[in-house]
Order: sequence, then C-alpha cells, then structure tokens
Amino acid sequence: MRTPDGRYIIVRGRLWRASNPDLSNEERQALVDALMDARRAVGAAKRAGDETAEKAARADVHRAKVSLGERGPVWWDDGAPDQNRKLVHNSTYAPWWESSEHANPD
Repeated sequence: MRTPDGRYIIVRGRLWRASNPDLSNEERQALVDALMDARRAVGAAKRAGDETAEKAARADVHRAKVSLGERGPVWWDDGAPDQNRKLVHNSTYAPWWESSEHANPD
C-alpha cells in the first residue's frame, strides 16, 4: 500500500520511501537490476565469509537505493520532511492511516 501522495509504501505499519516516480521506466529498471545484483552479492559474500566483499556489496546496495530515491535526499520539492522508516501511526499520515480499512482490518 502507498500513502496518498505516493511518497511511501507501508510495510507492517512502517513507512518506506518509494522510488522516485520521475525516473523513466528504463532507468528505474536498470537501477532495480543493479540493486538486485548488489543484494545477491551481499548474500554471496556473507556465505563466503568475505567481509571486504560484503562491505563493497552493501555500498553498491546503498548507491542503487540513493539513485532510486529511496535513500539520500528526498525526491519531492515541497519541503515536506522525510518520514522514512517511521511507524505510520507516529507520522503525519496517522489520521489518514487510522481512517483507512488497512489500519484496522476485520
């Protein structure tokens, strides 16, 4: 689920910054592919016990996420604060969340 403004996805009640919607489909896909490659490299390095390779792979994950807009400077320009990783009920989205059927599923 996304917040009404599309800035965050909500996973288990926590806000996670969504990718920048201004990226072209091709650019976004290339970055997602790089992110997935980097995540696989983290796993391979961990399995191999190679701390140096793991550190490099984690840096690649970070770079891809910054390029996607999920980390680093926010991609919106209206001055709204970054609420990444906040619990939705502790954010400015709390009134919307509490009024939605997703907050209190029956």
